[in-house]
Amino acid sequence: MATLPNPLPSLASSGLDLPPGSLVDATLDGPWHEPLLWYADGPAAPRDWTALRTAGRRLGLLPVLVNGGSRGQWPEEWDLCPDITTYPGDHDADEVLAGYWTEYADDEVGEADGDGDGTERSAGSWPGLAPTPEEAGEDPDEAAAGLAGVITADPDSWLGGARMALVPARRSADIPAAIGWSGPVNHENDVARLCAVLRSWEDRYDARIVVLGFDTMIVSVGRPPTTPEEARALAAEHYAFCPDNIDQSPPYDLDVYAEKHVLDQEVWSFWWD
Repeated sequence: MATLPNPLPSLASSGLDLPPGSLVDATLDGPWHEPLLWYADGPAAPRDWTALRTAGRRLGLLPVLVNGGSRGQWPEEWDLCPDITTYPGDHDADEVLAGYWTEYADDEVGEADGDGDGTERSAGSWPGLAPTPEEAGEDPDEAAAGLAGVITADPDSWLGGARMALVPARRSADIPAAIGWSGPVNHENDVARLCAVLRSWEDRYDARIVVLGFDTMIVSVGRPPTTPEEARALAAEHYAFCPDNIDQSPPYDLDVYAEKHVLDQEVWSFWWD
């Protein structure tokens, strides 16, 4: 993957005021030739996101919260695969999503949306990218910082204990590709293809990646869809991006998902089995 020079090897002399933490170079195939990310040894505080975003940007580092999950799987155990990760800019979001839709939608969405009489209805051809909402939204970086603050302020939540991390990346959407994240491996081996979609969501919805876990992702949204039509169109993208959000999560219905999890929603969550 094409990247800027990696500042992590010289992080100790960078002048950043960091809490105790670790550099991660562990991959599925052994140590990588340079660190892939830094993350803190302990839970993040509500103000840490803004502080590290401001300080890290001058070095080419972007913040993300990392979550160990119920199994305590921190980045050393994430089976990172940077050697098979391409560059997000080499992929087209519409083409990527169309391919996933063709592969998954007729089998799953068509069946789920049947008329209830035992017949199946085809999901149809890929509808294309959803339109960009016309209304301006919250500043995307402030929205991300606000979500990070909410998450880190509640140690008893399911994300309690999330830790700050820094990743060498040009933009938030590229963070998974920069580390060779393998969370969606059962859906897509090359996470850069999903990052191309995340880039499109950055541009259209002011989305930012806020949390990564072993196989989970949480995204802040500065400009969410505000009409049922926009939400339904974007829900199709969500399904192609992460079928498990609908296939393995009640109510297993794309229209209900659009209403409950997309319309006016400033947080999107994804999980791959």
